[in-house]
Amino acid sequence: MVKEMSLLSITNIRKSIYYIRNFGFKTFTRKVRNKIFSVLSGERQYQIWIKKNEPKKIGLESQRHKVFDYEPKISIITPVFNTPKKILIEMIESVINQTYKNWELCIADGNSKEQQLKEILKIYAEKDNRIKIKFLQENKGIAGNSNEALSASTGVLITFLDHDDKLSPFALYEIVNAINKNLDTDFFYSDEDILSYNGKKRLKPHFKPDWSPDTLRSYNYITHLTVIRRDLLDKIGWFRDGFDGSQDYDLILRATEYAKKIIHIHKILYHWRESKGSAAGNPFAKSYAYDAAKKALSEHLLRIGLKGDVQDSSLWGIYTVKYEIEGSPKISIIIPNNNHAETLRKCINSILDKSAYKNYEIIIVENNSNEKEIFDYYNEISMLNNIKVIHLNNPFNYSAVNNFGVTHSNGEVLLFLNNDTEAINNDWLERMLEHAQRREVGAVGAKLYYPNYTIQHAGVILGIGGIAGHSHKDYDGKDFGYFNRLKIIQNLSAVTGACLMMRRDVFTQVGGFDENYPYAFNDVDLCMKIREKGYLIIFTPFAELYHYESKTRGYEDTPEKLKRFYKEIELFKHKWGDVLEKSDPYYSPNLTIDREDFSIRI
Repeated sequence: MVKEMSLLSITNIRKSIYYIRNFGFKTFTRKVRNKIFSVLSGERQYQIWIKKNEPKKIGLESQRHKVFDYEPKISIITPVFNTPKKILIEMIESVINQTYKNWELCIADGNSKEQQLKEILKIYAEKDNRIKIKFLQENKGIAGNSNEALSASTGVLITFLDHDDKLSPFALYEIVNAINKNLDTDFFYSDEDILSYNGKKRLKPHFKPDWSPDTLRSYNYITHLTVIRRDLLDKIGWFRDGFDGSQDYDLILRATEYAKKIIHIHKILYHWRESKGSAAGNPFAKSYAYDAAKKALSEHLLRIGLKGDVQDSSLWGIYTVKYEIEGSPKISIIIPNNNHAETLRKCINSILDKSAYKNYEIIIVENNSNEKEIFDYYNEISMLNNIKVIHLNNPFNYSAVNNFGVTHSNGEVLLFLNNDTEAINNDWLERMLEHAQRREVGAVGAKLYYPNYTIQHAGVILGIGGIAGHSHKDYDGKDFGYFNRLKIIQNLSAVTGACLMMRRDVFTQVGGFDENYPYAFNDVDLCMKIREKGYLIIFTPFAELYHYESKTRGYEDTPEKLKRFYKEIELFKHKWGDVLEKSDPYYSPNLTIDREDFSIRI
């Protein structure tokens, strides 16, 4: 009963009112239902994962005796102010209990009111000379107090621990283990979870993607545990005034701009305590932090030379960078087609009626149609000067059809679009073009829905189902997804060719679609080639379309089609097996590859 009553806190009531106002009562009730189910099943899964994946007493003892070739001193920076005594002690004990011993804990107390807190700090400092305490005459805020603690540090590596959080006992060991394997790395981060306020429960593990610059611009997915080499920290400067509440976001943005190499440690090394005053437990607790985050993002864009406007989203702590489109480049929309006149009509009408961006041409690649209705429709639209129909009478090969379409196009930007799609929002072309124009981006994918408004595509995850699967497939269209990934611009390994935009120069550079994939995985293969050249792949949820999947060529459900499908699977594995073996960098190896729902792999 106590647990149920805790759901009726003032914070949760405020959050509920916020969601109802912004997303409607129906969405709110669905979210509550899903939340209850996911909490119950997720908690059990996570406890099983912990038992299977984290070192037990014997393993921790073994770590204590490990001698590394390189054993750098790690400085742990902690600002303290009016911390509850029990929580302060738990934080300090989590450092003392580390299995790696070459550390120092640098604490700056911002003139806490309770003398007993200062006494606790003094006692620990007297017991262990690795604990350094600075008692300040005033509270300088999170940034100022952290800088005071930093000024006392002497470590080669710097990490940060909030006064009410805890480190996993093997956190520093895993950092040193990682740095011994990556000596040229100057920025590390780990996975994290939420610690209940009483410290008895570990909840909501965040199994993060590897380095993802666009995901970071959507929200601070890195957060904890962050480790930065001292020379990099000195180069970029320490915490800056004016960013309290988002001082870590600002620091991470600046550090990643200059970092030579960024490594993600796929382990839970940090426990972020849930409390009324923390963002972990109450997103309303630090509303000033969101303004600071937008300021940090805006300055970040200026420093790296990207023109964009940082906008709030409908979710706390989530931001949308709307990039400036340069000029008005022509977009060539290439649509393969075979019969299905009404399907194509719906697609074309949605482009004509719902595209605010007007500098485009539509190239329909007619491939072996035999129905009178489709040719009547071709005659009907032939009067429009921005649509042309070209004919390719070879046996169907999705890759060849699209490559042929490109040879008849004039745009500097290409959009590969299935004939069974229907645009939803008027600015769908701009929301893809703003990314496709960026020189570091190779391809952009859209958010696609089934006709019943469930998710058909929100990016492609390598390894799901053996080769690749669609992120969050069959989720409700209004769902937020795993750590809000259905609502944010993010980096992924691949996107579907059903709606894929890219610059012509990138298409030419990678040699277009591989015609050895006539039916399946041609889009994933294209994205793999793009990433191999060093480009980023972007998924944006702000270009939305319906996708009436496989209406034209049907499903892979006959013996002949299945044989063909498996042949292309083997081809893909042979070509990209080394990449598949390493697992998708934008999807944690701690998450399942049996389903598309981001559940924990156990």
